[in-house]
Amino acid sequence: MESRLETLRWLSEEYHDLNGTQYDMVEEAPTPLEFSRLVHIARPVLIKESAVPEADDPEKWSKKWLSDMMKDREISVAVTPNGRADAVTRGPDNKIYFAEPYTDKMTMQSFLDTLSSGEQDSRAGTGGEVHYLQSQNGNMFSATYYDMSGNEDPSEFEPLRDFVPSEIPWCSEALEKSPDAVNLWIGDEKSVTSIHSDPYENIYTVIRGAKHFTLLPPTEGWCLQERRYPHATYSRSSASSELELTPSAPSTPLVRWSSVADPTAPGALPAEAHPIHITVRAGETLYLPAGWWHYVRQEGFTVAVNYWYDMEGRGMSWVWLNFLRGTEEPPLGNEEPDSGGAAVGSQ
Repeated sequence: MESRLETLRWLSEEYHDLNGTQYDMVEEAPTPLEFSRLVHIARPVLIKESAVPEADDPEKWSKKWLSDMMKDREISVAVTPNGRADAVTRGPDNKIYFAEPYTDKMTMQSFLDTLSSGEQDSRAGTGGEVHYLQSQNGNMFSATYYDMSGNEDPSEFEPLRDFVPSEIPWCSEALEKSPDAVNLWIGDEKSVTSIHSDPYENIYTVIRGAKHFTLLPPTEGWCLQERRYPHATYSRSSASSELELTPSAPSTPLVRWSSVADPTAPGALPAEAHPIHITVRAGETLYLPAGWWHYVRQEGFTVAVNYWYDMEGRGMSWVWLNFLRGTEEPPLGNEEPDSGGAAVGSQ
């Protein structure tokens, strides 16, 4: 085990010596050939152009426009008491769980009324609960949409589909595939995305507000203290009751997740970690390569769309990502001693 950790430390330091913490910035969308080279390098790139046409139109994507477009259609909204959906959280029994949010059904207007309008505006909200539109796995377009068999692909956000491209031409041509999922995200500064990695090439475009990304390369996954946690979901017994963290059945598989609650906090990461901080503002797009760890905060009322393209499984990429993350199961999170500021506390 110690020998493997030494190998990972050496790999991460070699990678940092070669690449540093810099990232590329380009003024306009790349050509398919240029993007294929970026994928080969697998470093984050900030593109100073939106992947959504007319995203800068002041008449579109405002709260009023979204409400008018969606009218009385109900949408699925994630609700938590602390703004940390899909994150490790200490339960009332003092055990740490991987907690999924409660999903509420509401109109777009009702949802938007819970969100702040600016970075410092915390007046909005219902009973201290935090609402975030984060229904993933293709809430705008799923893989079924691209299936030539004619299968239907219903979306809660059907009225918005005319304003969001189903794919990005320069990306689809370079990767020779369509997206696996296109997702719409709407929230405010009260919601935080816990640090994690995805096996997708991620094209993330911000339409309103700003997203603050803290990134670590796959070579620094060993810094994030992954553990295995029991699964739980927020629930409530009635529409008016407070949210409760409800553990799942004992037979539910444990969830592997980082125990670092906030990688931006002092002392949360070891000195060998080299986080990269990128702010993506309205009208900009981030290319986030597959396997990169990311922690995300928002600035005020924020609207974003992302495109997940499945990573290439042939060659060495998938093998390397698995090796860097670890070939053995990590320890149990609730049997580990307190590791100070890096581990999850009361959230």
